[in-house]
Amino acid sequence: MKLPVAKPDPLMVSGTNLEHARSHNRRAVLETIRLNRRLTRADISRMTALTPQTVSNIAAELLDAGMLLAGEPLREGARGQPAIPLSINPDGAYSIGVQLDQQALIAVVVDLSGQVRSRVELAVQRPTPELALPLIAAAVERLRLESALNWNRLLGMGLVMPGPFGVEGMTSVGPTTLPGWEGMDGEALSRALGLPVLLEKDATAAAIGERLYGMASQLQNFVYLFIGAGLGAGLFLDGRLYAGGRHNAGEIGHMIVAPGGRLCECGNRGCLERYVSLQALYEALDLAGSERATPEHLARLAVQPEGEAWLDSAAAPLRQAVNILECLLDIEAVVIGGLLPPAWMAELVRRLHPLPVSTRHRDGERLRLGSAGRDVVALGAAALTIFDEFNPQYEVLLKNGRG
Repeated sequence: MKLPVAKPDPLMVSGTNLEHARSHNRRAVLETIRLNRRLTRADISRMTALTPQTVSNIAAELLDAGMLLAGEPLREGARGQPAIPLSINPDGAYSIGVQLDQQALIAVVVDLSGQVRSRVELAVQRPTPELALPLIAAAVERLRLESALNWNRLLGMGLVMPGPFGVEGMTSVGPTTLPGWEGMDGEALSRALGLPVLLEKDATAAAIGERLYGMASQLQNFVYLFIGAGLGAGLFLDGRLYAGGRHNAGEIGHMIVAPGGRLCECGNRGCLERYVSLQALYEALDLAGSERATPEHLARLAVQPEGEAWLDSAAAPLRQAVNILECLLDIEAVVIGGLLPPAWMAELVRRLHPLPVSTRHRDGERLRLGSAGRDVVALGAAALTIFDEFNPQYEVLLKNGRG
């Protein structure tokens, strides 16, 4: 029986045979198997450019750790050793994802294959750490009780919220952020919650969620625009997440698009999120600060004159931002998603066309709607620890390879 030939493009991750790059190679093997679902050691060696011996050693390590499953031999009765297909073991590890925003706490636990095993949602109102941490701990306990998983295999938690982090005059300032989180980081959260915690911005988590679960799975270079209370962006460049030096890359909401324009809570005038955000829409509809200032209420509203006026006022600066991103980064697409209800989102995107000529003006669909669903942020949050396990860290190779 002839072995099936796995397609190497685009579902491949190159490895390296440098001994000191073992952690990278381990991630390359895991990612390649995850993308292709079921591969033999020969397939993996060919697709990662790793030697058969390196692949065999890593596969043995991952099988012993319970992260991979070995299937039935494919060449029984043939000369030589039968080929054993390998696949991800969904129960090899678990991760918790928590999305915290102005109005909701959503917590999920996912397995190593990315399937949601349990979900909890709680209503909140711009929670401080003192209010949020007990709620997060209670949500984790509910997930533990309802999922009946082996919690010894828990990798940790991804906690995401609106950014930016550690920026004076922007962090925890104004209605598009959460109050009181200025001094919080992953280490402090880990101590408070009693498990490893990775802290990230909601827009970055949404980009991860869209890449793993949505239409961006085949995109190597894209920007995810997340319309929430404010506006943020997640960046994937050359197939990997770009977070910036202080994890604040993508704070597009504070890009000045209208010099001398509307006053922003950061102190500047004309910031993009003063025109493109849920907060800007609530203000246009005279809902800001009321109980009706929710995405659910917006979803029940027809687009009336005030809404039409907001859509028109949002389209021009957003079109400018898309043009800047395309020209600066030479990306394949800008993906738009977030908490803006679908009908409003569709109307906003319609008004963005025709887009200005840019570096991507002839190549494919430049502006795309996200497809990962309402839980894209929580899924991206849960993926943070799994993603850290899967996604090859090319920075490590550059550092080690150059001494």
